[in-house]
Amino acid sequence: MSVRPGTLFRFTSALALLALSPLVLAQDLDGGNTAWILTATALVLFMTLPGLSLFYGGLVRSKNILSVLMQCFAIACIASLLWLVAGYSLSFGEGSAYIGDLSRVLFSGMGKDSLSGDIPESLFALFQMTFAIITPALIVGAFAERMKFSSMLIFSALWLLAVYVPVCHWVWGGGFLGQWGLLDFAGGTVVHITAGVAALVAALVLGKRDGFETVAMPPHNMTMTVTGAGMLWVGWFGFNGGSALAANGDAAMAMLVTHISAAAGSLAWMTIEWIKFRKPSVLGIVTGMVAGLGTITPASGFVGPGGALVIGLSAGIICFYMTQMMKRVWKIDDSLDVFPVHGVGGILGTLLAGVFASPNLGVFSGHGFSDAVSGMGGQVWVQFLGVVITFGYTAIITYVLLKLTGVLTSGLRVSREEELVGLDITMHEEEGYKL
Repeated sequence: MSVRPGTLFRFTSALALLALSPLVLAQDLDGGNTAWILTATALVLFMTLPGLSLFYGGLVRSKNILSVLMQCFAIACIASLLWLVAGYSLSFGEGSAYIGDLSRVLFSGMGKDSLSGDIPESLFALFQMTFAIITPALIVGAFAERMKFSSMLIFSALWLLAVYVPVCHWVWGGGFLGQWGLLDFAGGTVVHITAGVAALVAALVLGKRDGFETVAMPPHNMTMTVTGAGMLWVGWFGFNGGSALAANGDAAMAMLVTHISAAAGSLAWMTIEWIKFRKPSVLGIVTGMVAGLGTITPASGFVGPGGALVIGLSAGIICFYMTQMMKRVWKIDDSLDVFPVHGVGGILGTLLAGVFASPNLGVFSGHGFSDAVSGMGGQVWVQFLGVVITFGYTAIITYVLLKLTGVLTSGLRVSREEELVGLDITMHEEEGYKL
């Protein structure tokens, strides 16, 4: 019996497809998405080490430069291990509407083939770990130059588990704020409001630095600060763009609006200084950049370029005046302006996300409201509730943790003599500069 060549080819091709079909059906991992989130993860870690470290390091006095770098570095280490042991599981485990479960303790059950969506679950856990690293590191700016290293370590560890983890679950892990329809694309509530409010509470509990109102305390190395600021700007593309968890249009738009808001925030802050003080400062333009970045973060996946422009300009203006209010009127020594920049920026961005997500604002339109709510009024109300709940919970728990840490370490602050000498020598027996 003869078989025509074409028939034989079709038969063998069918057999080959039949043999390969289980592999094709089982292959859900997306290589492009995985490659992008791998890159985004590195960018977010780059924001803390070295971005935030250098940004903060240049802002303190030279006798405290190593203490700030050490604090950021140590937090990165301890937050990583806490995330491995229980943080990830409690944040993203199914659990309840208020906290996750212990199904992923020590990343149990997470193999190299385990997926979260169409990327490896190990990569998703690592990406989220970098957020858990930078959030307590942001708080360092509030108590810089006066907190014991031991107190900082204990407080940061307790705060990560008691504040960051629950709020993360509420918003991103299937908790009640996410169920309500809160829009927080990359961390307005989870990162910036929690860190900013904790910073405000820490500044109030620890009190002012010695000589706060009588001695000038200018940044010791603005070159270092600008270098760190540039790293933050670049790293923020991973922070916001990576939160799409895919290499797609959402990620591209998030990166675009992030850049626009940062540029607008920088110029707004610089312009106000130029008008009020006759000279634009380098410190002002980089602080405005951080305000623009922090404020666009919750809205980055939901707004368009026009909305981002308004959000960035608003961030530069409002965060500038809040910084002046904190230092000059309220006399609160939030050393590196964490609350007025990150806290106020996070609040502002979370609220404005509910406005500029509207698809009916012409050139300022966004990409629509949450499916859980109806219309701008309902969305803004949910955003407001998210801000109030996050603010209140963070303030109360942070205060309790600071008091507990003070008991455990016989006081949160270094002595007056140690503060005058500087934390580099008194805490670490090292100097940042040999001059």
